Amino acid sequence: MTTPNFCKGIKYFGENWPEFEEYTQNASIAPGSIAINSPTDPSAVYQTLLAADALRYLTLQITATKASGHPGGFASAAEVISALVMLGHKNLITEVGHHAPGFYSNVFLDGSLEKIGIGNVEELGERFREMHGLLGHLSGQIPGLLSPAGPLGQGQHFAMAAAKLHRDVLFPVTIGDGGLGEPYIMSSFGHFHTAYPTITNFLPILIWNGYSQEHHSMVSTKTNRQMIDYWLGNGFDEVLLVDAKEYDDTQQIGNYVDSTQFSLTQRLAFTQDVLESCARATNLAFSGKLTVLIIKQLKGAGVHKLGAQSHNLYPGDTLDNECIVKSLQERALSPQAWQVVRTNWQRAAGGPAAERVVTEKVLPIKDLGKLPLSEYLLNEKKVATTVMGELVVHVGKADPDFVVTNADGNAASGVNNINVGLKIVHPTIDELYFQQPDGQVYEPLSEDACAGLAAAQSLLGARSLWCSYESFAINGLPIWQTVTQAMAELRRPTPSAITLFTAGALEQGRNGWTHQRPEIENYFAAMMRNGNIFPLFPCDANSIAICYQWALSTRNKGITITASKSPLPILSSFAQNQQALKDGGFILQESSGHKKVVFAVIGDMPLIPAMKAAEKLTAEGIGVRIVSIISPRRLYRPSDVAWSTCSQADEHFLDDKDFERLFGGDVLLGITGGSGAMLEPVMLRSSSPRDIFTWKRGETTKNADDLMDFNGLTSQAFIERSHALL
Repeated sequence: MTTPNFCKGIKYFGENWPEFEEYTQNASIAPGSIAINSPTDPSAVYQTLLAADALRYLTLQITATKASGHPGGFASAAEVISALVMLGHKNLITEVGHHAPGFYSNVFLDGSLEKIGIGNVEELGERFREMHGLLGHLSGQIPGLLSPAGPLGQGQHFAMAAAKLHRDVLFPVTIGDGGLGEPYIMSSFGHFHTAYPTITNFLPILIWNGYSQEHHSMVSTKTNRQMIDYWLGNGFDEVLLVDAKEYDDTQQIGNYVDSTQFSLTQRLAFTQDVLESCARATNLAFSGKLTVLIIKQLKGAGVHKLGAQSHNLYPGDTLDNECIVKSLQERALSPQAWQVVRTNWQRAAGGPAAERVVTEKVLPIKDLGKLPLSEYLLNEKKVATTVMGELVVHVGKADPDFVVTNADGNAASGVNNINVGLKIVHPTIDELYFQQPDGQVYEPLSEDACAGLAAAQSLLGARSLWCSYESFAINGLPIWQTVTQAMAELRRPTPSAITLFTAGALEQGRNGWTHQRPEIENYFAAMMRNGNIFPLFPCDANSIAICYQWALSTRNKGITITASKSPLPILSSFAQNQQALKDGGFILQESSGHKKVVFAVIGDMPLIPAMKAAEKLTAEGIGVRIVSIISPRRLYRPSDVAWSTCSQADEHFLDDKDFERLFGGDVLLGITGGSGAMLEPVMLRSSSPRDIFTWKRGETTKNADDLMDFNGLTSQAFIERSHALL
């Protein structure tokens, strides 16, 4: 036959396998069908194995094209990925970023990558690990792929959130045994299943291949019984384990074997077991059983090397390397076989993944109506977080998909009204603690689990709110960063990932340094340059209401709201804050004098010593302008930020004229109770003599004033530095 066009670039073709004509007369997924008829059909088994080797071949060739990338881990998963597709499942997720080339190969086979101009194998190799191509780890911009995959221990969050939002779809998620040592994986499964016991349409698939990145995996010494008991002991109802060694007819040494070395008869027997187990696992998952499928096969099965040595390619591992050539030739398929695989992949699930998976469409979300905003009077004392909590309850009542997550307790953060209004999701009904099975407040004692579910919901198209103490949020930030970076690349709009960080360091004197970690702001300050990250610092209760209202209206952004849980006076109006969200900040107060000192203040509590200093300086005849900075990102210059590369790009920055209006003066003092990095945009643009006052380190004190004094955040220090600079 004529070589199919999509095969252009394939280095080696092979001969038809034995019995090829018998088992490939027709593609096993018939026209108009979305899956094979039976996992025991010999033709379906044969064609599933063909596809597994096609995936191995592509994975190795495209990585060798760049002498870079990771073929080994996915190679041991090839049969199970092939089986899932043949059974009609394309909503595939992974927590293993190193499996990326295999997942790219998978969506290439069904034509999904044509949406980004990749139509043949040559283009697949050219675009691998290139800008505007196929990133080294899964990204949010690749057609047909549901979620990014970066640090280990994240993928299960996407699978669980997707299952929550799409109850009639199966979401398999592959987990590497190298990553199984991450504590987040099992704990997050455990809490989710306790909170949502009826949501079981996600399917963890453990790729148990015995190796991690550079050594044996830490679970490689477990017996099959021990591994089964491990999952059962962590709350799983059903554990299905397919061990390639049971089919080995080549006397391979060790507990982990390479099925590609078996006779064809035994390869087919192993593949049939995988197919049947996938089908059974699917039925169990949809019948309310928390199920895991384990595939035990040696890492690197069917590629250039085995074990940890197969993990990644090095500069010498090119298409001309002897072991690469040998492996590609061993996996080479005939043009007829490639066409059979392509036909099945195009028909599976009803079409290319780029048209069929849930993330290729915008998820409809409920209209929130009018938020119940209440504008409080100046100097009236209000707890900002509690005011925001009232709005959060409104959102939850209007949108049943909305979820609030918090590890340390909403009551401790001044937002117990969220618990009262939306209820903590828990199997135990208890009115005292506002908990019930159908609640909307998700409270595992793990910031990773909190951030994971909230961020995953946002990426998948639903609203959420992650609440945390500023001090502890760092443990959940890796997945929040992964998701917000993916949002910057997404080809579709999705609700922004919104957080509320409370109990700022300045409030936590008695608790000492364990509760005083505003260095987290360094994280967000660096991320602001991404272009879609907006840290917000409301100055009072009116301010936080307008900040949250704005955040709800945005798409594809990461928005952190940091506020105190203490009752503080109202200093601003709604109108001032609406303008501040455009300009970065607003003039809180200004006095005239023979010189002008400008206080650029981030946060609510640091305004207290700033206003005291302003009063004293004004009495001395020195004019003072206090600018409350609400959105520091607006204060950068456009060239400082990668805004133009973002999906749903936001190009508004404060221009030079308005920057001078806010921050121009004889002296500029930047003041924050957190990281000085947040003041970078102001310090970059100002030409005045200037200095900054920031957090230094934590200490146990009896009150916030003593803690600010310990860190040099006092009115007297501001006055003295103003005089020195003047």
